Amino acid sequence: MARAKQTGQNQTGQNQRGQGTPATVALTKAGLAFSIHAYEHDPAAKSFGLEAAEALGLAPEQVYKTLLVEVDGKLAVGVVPVDRQLDLKAVAAALDGKKALMADPAAAERSTGYVVGGISPIGQKRLLPTVIDSSAADYDTVYVSGGRRGLDIGLSPGDLITITSARTAPIARPPR
Repeated sequence: MARAKQTGQNQTGQNQRGQGTPATVALTKAGLAFSIHAYEHDPAAKSFGLEAAEALGLAPEQVYKTLLVEVDGKLAVGVVPVDRQLDLKAVAAALDGKKALMADPAAAERSTGYVVGGISPIGQKRLLPTVIDSSAADYDTVYVSGGRRGLDIGLSPGDLITITSARTAPIARPPR
Protein backbone atom coordinates (compact mmCIF):
# COMPACT_ATOMS: atom_id res chain seq x y z
CA MET A 1 0.00 0.00 0.00
CA ALA A 2 1.36 3.40 -0.93
CA ARG A 3 1.59 6.08 1.72
CA ALA A 4 1.48 9.82 1.36
CA LYS A 5 4.74 11.36 2.43
CA GLN A 6 6.28 14.74 2.93
CA THR A 7 8.97 15.57 0.43
CA GLY A 8 11.57 18.27 0.20
CA GLN A 9 9.45 20.12 -2.35
CA ASN A 10 8.12 23.64 -2.15
CA GLN A 11 4.91 25.02 -3.66
CA THR A 12 6.41 25.15 -7.16
CA GLY A 13 7.25 21.46 -7.02
CA GLN A 14 10.95 22.11 -6.82
CA ASN A 15 13.10 19.84 -4.77
CA GLN A 16 15.76 21.15 -2.42
CA ARG A 17 18.19 21.49 -5.33
CA GLY A 18 15.76 23.87 -7.08
CA GLN A 19 14.70 21.40 -9.76
CA GLY A 20 11.08 20.55 -10.57
CA THR A 21 9.50 18.24 -13.08
CA PRO A 22 8.69 19.59 -16.53
CA ALA A 23 5.05 19.73 -15.39
CA THR A 24 5.73 21.86 -12.30
CA VAL A 25 8.12 24.07 -14.24
CA ALA A 26 5.49 24.65 -16.97
CA LEU A 27 2.79 25.49 -14.42
CA THR A 28 5.07 27.86 -12.53
CA LYS A 29 6.18 29.57 -15.75
CA ALA A 30 2.53 29.98 -16.78
CA GLY A 31 1.70 31.50 -13.38
CA LEU A 32 -1.02 28.94 -12.69
CA ALA A 33 -1.98 27.86 -9.17
CA PHE A 34 -1.38 24.22 -8.29
CA SER A 35 -0.65 21.97 -5.34
CA ILE A 36 1.87 19.16 -5.01
CA HIS A 37 0.91 15.77 -3.59
CA ALA A 38 3.70 13.24 -3.14
CA TYR A 39 3.31 9.68 -1.98
CA GLU A 40 5.48 6.61 -1.71
CA HIS A 41 5.00 4.66 -4.94
CA ASP A 42 4.70 0.89 -4.66
CA PRO A 43 6.35 -0.74 -7.70
CA ALA A 44 3.95 -3.70 -7.32
CA ALA A 45 0.86 -1.51 -7.74
CA LYS A 46 -1.42 -2.79 -10.52
CA SER A 47 -2.92 0.64 -11.25
CA PHE A 48 -0.76 3.75 -10.85
CA GLY A 49 -3.83 6.01 -10.82
CA LEU A 50 -5.83 4.06 -8.25
CA GLU A 51 -2.68 3.83 -6.13
CA ALA A 52 -2.40 7.64 -6.20
CA ALA A 53 -6.05 8.14 -5.25
CA GLU A 54 -5.79 5.71 -2.35
CA ALA A 55 -2.45 7.01 -1.08
CA LEU A 56 -3.62 10.62 -1.19
CA GLY A 57 -7.08 9.90 0.24
CA LEU A 58 -8.83 11.26 -2.85
CA ALA A 59 -11.95 10.09 -4.67
CA PRO A 60 -10.85 8.07 -7.74
CA GLU A 61 -13.24 10.01 -9.97
CA GLN A 62 -11.32 13.22 -9.13
CA VAL A 63 -7.88 11.77 -9.99
CA TYR A 64 -7.14 11.60 -13.73
CA LYS A 65 -4.77 9.39 -15.70
CA THR A 66 -2.96 10.42 -18.85
CA LEU A 67 -3.12 7.96 -21.71
CA LEU A 68 -1.41 8.28 -25.07
CA VAL A 69 -3.24 7.10 -28.14
CA GLU A 70 -2.68 7.04 -31.86
CA VAL A 71 -5.55 8.65 -33.73
CA ASP A 72 -5.32 7.93 -37.43
CA GLY A 73 -1.59 7.25 -36.94
CA LYS A 74 -0.80 10.44 -34.96
CA LEU A 75 -0.13 10.64 -31.23
CA ALA A 76 -2.67 12.33 -28.98
CA VAL A 77 -3.53 12.43 -25.28
CA GLY A 78 -6.67 11.29 -23.46
CA VAL A 79 -7.17 12.27 -19.81
CA VAL A 80 -9.80 10.28 -17.89
CA PRO A 81 -10.65 9.47 -14.25
CA VAL A 82 -8.52 6.64 -12.86
CA ASP A 83 -11.58 4.51 -12.10
CA ARG A 84 -12.73 4.63 -15.74
CA GLN A 85 -11.38 3.48 -19.10
CA LEU A 86 -10.67 5.52 -22.18
CA ASP A 87 -13.32 5.07 -24.86
CA LEU A 88 -11.18 4.83 -28.00
CA LYS A 89 -14.06 5.55 -30.38
CA ALA A 90 -15.03 8.63 -28.37
CA VAL A 91 -11.48 10.04 -28.26
CA ALA A 92 -11.09 9.49 -32.00
CA ALA A 93 -14.37 11.32 -32.63
CA ALA A 94 -13.38 14.15 -30.27
CA LEU A 95 -10.22 14.65 -32.34
CA ASP A 96 -12.09 14.42 -35.67
CA GLY A 97 -10.43 11.08 -36.37
CA LYS A 98 -11.69 7.73 -37.52
CA LYS A 99 -9.75 5.25 -35.39
CA ALA A 100 -7.80 5.34 -32.14
CA LEU A 101 -5.45 2.75 -30.68
CA MET A 102 -3.46 2.81 -27.48
CA ALA A 103 0.04 4.11 -28.23
CA ASP A 104 3.08 1.93 -27.84
CA PRO A 105 4.51 2.62 -24.34
CA ALA A 106 8.00 3.27 -25.73
CA ALA A 107 6.59 5.78 -28.23
CA ALA A 108 4.63 7.44 -25.41
CA GLU A 109 7.79 7.80 -23.32
CA ARG A 110 9.83 9.15 -26.24
CA SER A 111 7.18 11.67 -27.21
CA THR A 112 6.40 12.97 -23.71
CA GLY A 113 9.76 12.69 -21.95
CA TYR A 114 8.04 10.92 -19.07
CA VAL A 115 7.97 7.26 -17.99
CA VAL A 116 4.79 5.20 -18.14
CA GLY A 117 3.01 5.55 -14.82
CA GLY A 118 4.35 9.06 -14.46
CA ILE A 119 3.20 10.67 -17.72
CA SER A 120 1.73 14.07 -17.03
CA PRO A 121 -0.52 15.83 -19.51
CA ILE A 122 1.48 18.97 -18.62
CA GLY A 123 5.03 19.80 -19.72
CA GLN A 124 5.41 17.13 -22.36
CA LYS A 125 8.30 17.48 -24.83
CA ARG A 126 5.86 18.58 -27.50
CA LEU A 127 2.25 19.65 -27.25
CA LEU A 128 -0.01 16.89 -28.53
CA PRO A 129 -3.73 17.15 -29.28
CA THR A 130 -5.36 16.56 -25.89
CA VAL A 131 -8.88 15.62 -24.82
CA ILE A 132 -9.92 15.75 -21.16
CA ASP A 133 -13.01 13.86 -20.10
CA SER A 134 -15.87 16.31 -19.59
CA SER A 135 -16.41 14.99 -16.04
CA ALA A 136 -13.48 17.19 -14.94
CA ALA A 137 -15.89 20.15 -14.95
CA ASP A 138 -17.68 18.55 -11.98
CA TYR A 139 -14.78 19.45 -9.66
CA ASP A 140 -13.08 22.58 -8.39
CA THR A 141 -9.78 20.66 -8.35
CA VAL A 142 -8.61 17.65 -10.34
CA TYR A 143 -5.41 15.70 -9.83
CA VAL A 144 -3.04 14.51 -12.55
CA SER A 145 0.44 13.06 -12.60
CA GLY A 146 3.12 15.54 -11.68
CA GLY A 147 5.61 13.98 -14.05
CA ARG A 148 6.88 11.00 -12.10
CA ARG A 149 5.52 8.03 -10.23
CA GLY A 150 4.55 9.06 -6.71
CA LEU A 151 3.77 12.70 -7.53
CA ASP A 152 0.40 14.24 -8.38
CA ILE A 153 -0.57 17.84 -9.03
CA GLY A 154 -3.88 19.38 -8.04
CA LEU A 155 -5.23 22.23 -10.19
CA SER A 156 -8.47 23.63 -11.52
CA PRO A 157 -9.93 21.90 -14.58
CA GLY A 158 -9.88 25.25 -16.41
CA ASP A 159 -6.16 25.66 -15.80
CA LEU A 160 -5.54 22.06 -16.93
CA ILE A 161 -7.44 22.79 -20.15
CA THR A 162 -5.50 26.04 -20.64
CA ILE A 163 -2.00 24.65 -20.07
CA THR A 164 -2.61 21.62 -22.34
CA SER A 165 -4.65 23.48 -24.99
CA ALA A 166 -7.17 20.68 -24.55
CA ARG A 167 -10.73 20.22 -25.58
CA THR A 168 -13.24 18.38 -23.41
CA ALA A 169 -15.55 15.54 -24.42
CA PRO A 170 -17.17 12.51 -22.81
CA ILE A 171 -14.31 10.06 -23.49
CA ALA A 172 -14.47 7.87 -20.36
CA ARG A 173 -16.49 4.71 -19.90
CA PRO A 174 -16.95 2.28 -17.02
CA PRO A 175 -14.33 -0.49 -16.84
CA ARG A 176 -15.28 -3.81 -18.44
